[in-house]
Amino acid sequence: MPEERAASPNFESSLEELERIVKELEKGDLPLERSLELFESGMRLSTECKRLLEEAESRVELLTKRGTETVALPFNPDKPA
Repeated sequence: MPEERAASPNFESSLEELERIVKELEKGDLPLERSLELFESGMRLSTECKRLLEEAESRVELLTKRGTETVALPFNPDKPA
């Protein structure tokens, strides 16, 4: 497994951080610059969560039925299913 994959946060921790950012922004008492920083971080986290969900969806699709039998195929995120 490449180092950058091992070091990247998992879906749950990314989602928790995104929720924390949303709550902080919803308070509405932040300076503009801090709000922009949080918004940018939230957008990055949102993109990462979406990527992780799409990757999980691809893995599930690989485990679905092929014909009449269920076949598990190796997952390769760089190769379309």
